[in-house]
Amino acid sequence: MDLVALVDRIGEAPTAALFGLITGAIFGVAAQRSRFCLRAATVEFARGRLGAAVAVWLLTFSTALVWVQAARLAGFLNVNDARMMAVPGSWSGAVIGGLMFGAGMVLARGCSGRLLVLASTGNLRSVVSGLIFAVVAQMSLGGILSPWRDRLAALWITPGGRNVDLLAALGLPEQSGLVLGLAIAVVALALARHNRIGAARLVFASGVGFAVAVGWALTSALAQVAFEPVQIESATFTGPSAHTLMFFLDRAAVLEFDVGLVPGVVLGAFFSSLLAREFRFEGFDGPATMRKAMIGAVLMGFGGMLAGGCAIGAGVTGGSIFVATAWLALFCMWIGAVVTDFLVDQDRGLLARGRAG
Repeated sequence: MDLVALVDRIGEAPTAALFGLITGAIFGVAAQRSRFCLRAATVEFARGRLGAAVAVWLLTFSTALVWVQAARLAGFLNVNDARMMAVPGSWSGAVIGGLMFGAGMVLARGCSGRLLVLASTGNLRSVVSGLIFAVVAQMSLGGILSPWRDRLAALWITPGGRNVDLLAALGLPEQSGLVLGLAIAVVALALARHNRIGAARLVFASGVGFAVAVGWALTSALAQVAFEPVQIESATFTGPSAHTLMFFLDRAAVLEFDVGLVPGVVLGAFFSSLLAREFRFEGFDGPATMRKAMIGAVLMGFGGMLAGGCAIGAGVTGGSIFVATAWLALFCMWIGAVVTDFLVDQDRGLLARGRAG
C-alpha cells in the first residue's frame, strides 16, 4: 500500500501517529540494546574518561548526521520546512534550559529518553521520574509554569521570525554537515575499538541515530501528500511526553506524530528487554536517591521545554539538521551535566575519601 492510499484509508492524523509509532519502536529497541544515554556519556567525560558511553553517543549522533545530511543533499529533505527551523528559536532558552536539563539528567540518572526506555524495562524509579517529567513539561507548555518559560525564552530570540541554520550562518558548504558526520563516526569507531565494544552494540547505537532519520523522512513524505499542513519533525521527548499525557487525559486531544512516538518507544524497549531477558523490576535505593530523581525530573521537564528539546530532541534531532539553538542547547546540557556531576557526585566521593583518610 502506497502512502497516498494509506492516508486515504486511515486519515492523515492516524498516519502521522503510525509514523511516530514506527519511529519510536526503532528508537526503543536500539536505545535499549545499545544502552544509549547522554547522561552516562557526560559523566564519563566529566571524570576524564572516553569510555563506551561516549563512543555510543558519538556513534548515534554521527549516524543521525550522516543519514539526515545525505537526505538533505539528495533533495529528499528540506530542512527549512522542519518545525524546529521554521519557528523562532531562543538563545536564552537554549542556554538556561540546556543547563537545567543537563543538571536534571544527572540528578535523575538519565535523560528523558533514557528514563522512558528504562521505565519500559521495569525500572520503577524511571516510571516515577518520567511521570513527573511529563507533568512538569505540560505545566511549562500550557500550564502554570508557561509564563516563566515565555519570559525566559523571550530574553534573546533569533532574528527574522525563524531559527538559524548553523551551516548557512557560518558560510559553510552544504556538504559540511555530511563530512562532519563522517568525521565524528571515525572518532566514535576508534573509541569503540579502544573500549572493545561489540559489533551488536555498535549496530544498535547506529540504530538510535537511524530512528531520528526515519522520523524526518516519514513526516517529510507525509507532508508531501497530506491535504492539511503536516509538521516535519522527528524524535524528541519533552513535548511528546506532555502531548501523550494529555491525549490520555483529555477526550478532545487528537492523534499526531508525538502521540505515536512515546508508545512506540515503550513497546520497542519492552519487547527488546523481554527478548534479551533484561526485564526486571527495580526501585529507588533510598529516600535521598528518590529526592534527587524527583528534583532532576522537574529540572528536565522545565529545562527541556525552555531549551526547545531534550537530549534527543535538541541534542540529536535538532543537531542533525544544524538548528543553531539546538547545538547551543546541547553544549549547555553537557556543561550542566559535567558541573552537576562534579558538585553532587564527585565532590561527595572526594569528601568521603577524605573523612576515611
